[in-house]
Amino acid sequence: MSSFIIKGGCRLNGTITPKGAKNEALQVICAVLLTSEEVTITNIPDIRDVNNLIDLLADMGVKVTRIGVGAYTFKADNIDLAYLNSEDFLKKCSSLRGSVMIVGPLVARFGRAVVAKPGGDKIGRRRLDTHFLGIQKLGANFSYNEEKHTYEITANGLNGCYMLLDEASVTGTANILMAAVLAKGVTTIYNAACEPYLQQLSKMLNSMGAKIEGVGSNLLTITGVDKLGGCEHRLLPDMIEIGSFIGMAAMTASELRIKDVSIKDLGIIPDAFRRLGITVKEDGDDLYIPKHDHYEIETFMDGSIMTFADAPWPGLTPDLMSVILVVATQAKGSVLIHQKMFESRLFFVDKLIDMGAQIILCDPHRAVVIGQDKQHPLRATSMVSPDIRAGIALLIAAMSAQGTSKIDNIDQIDRGYEKIDERLNALGASIQRVSND
Repeated sequence: MSSFIIKGGCRLNGTITPKGAKNEALQVICAVLLTSEEVTITNIPDIRDVNNLIDLLADMGVKVTRIGVGAYTFKADNIDLAYLNSEDFLKKCSSLRGSVMIVGPLVARFGRAVVAKPGGDKIGRRRLDTHFLGIQKLGANFSYNEEKHTYEITANGLNGCYMLLDEASVTGTANILMAAVLAKGVTTIYNAACEPYLQQLSKMLNSMGAKIEGVGSNLLTITGVDKLGGCEHRLLPDMIEIGSFIGMAAMTASELRIKDVSIKDLGIIPDAFRRLGITVKEDGDDLYIPKHDHYEIETFMDGSIMTFADAPWPGLTPDLMSVILVVATQAKGSVLIHQKMFESRLFFVDKLIDMGAQIILCDPHRAVVIGQDKQHPLRATSMVSPDIRAGIALLIAAMSAQGTSKIDNIDQIDRGYEKIDERLNALGASIQRVSND
């Protein structure tokens, strides 16, 4: 286990380029299982969750070759299905939530899959019903092995059908989509997630020979094909990194240019930070954040308190709610943060309160933040990162605080942010990584 020692009050200056999107990487890397031909993927972030998934696929028999920085080729022409029953496979699956997305490709191509109950962030209930019910409707059979705590899935061919998802689950839609592209006939998925990363997966599958219509909408129509071929695919920049850098610049009164962000794929994220009073300027495909000594939260048109609530795309992504909350602590004005989708994601606010933030935790889903307009900077403290997104929020808080803070369990941050300490130190931060072994 490692920790960060952060000297607060350092201002950043310069240019930073976001890495490839973690959430897209987990989807498209699983998709290589759908073909025996070579697939090349570039702009892959060097982070724990993605590296663990790549290692898992290699152990399954996928030929993985690193051809450059963030660039890999994958060839799944000799998958070892017997490995799916091994203790090693189940252990790795249980520690990586993204592993659940191998189910759709494996069942579609080989008629069989095994997956352990997946891990990931401890941010509340994250049910798998959407994944399993959708793939069941295509004709797969599911059984749960209570002794091994595994799900075993079999199918003697999948058949297209109409389905209305009970929730617009991103990973659930991805899993069902990957199963449907090799199913016989036509599959219609209504209430599908339509995030840019799902659009990217759909475009990649189409370039492999799939027939997916309605990309970018919540109604996908998939005409099954007999097989898929290889392709080349480049990941989008990570929108969560981009939002984190916007908030970081404002909290630390820093001038920052965020380069090559793919503005057209950011949705309402820039406007959400503008509603916090942060100046976000677009310059080509870059975002420029000038130095902020103060920023003031807007109110709604009728004068009522601003509310930020997460929602399926094109609403505000839940992965940025922790960052928005911490940035609001030093704004002028008040805001209600409503984290609808996960009931444990706001529990990190007790550390912010210890640092001097004025926050009322109303219930597991809602918190009121009374901004202090940088009149009362946060105080340094020691804390523990509970998950990826709370971890980056605590890092932002520590960077803006007076004194030296310590964050333990930074392995959580490393799961989603590539070499974040090195990249921020290059801009003027003071973050020291120490080993607790």
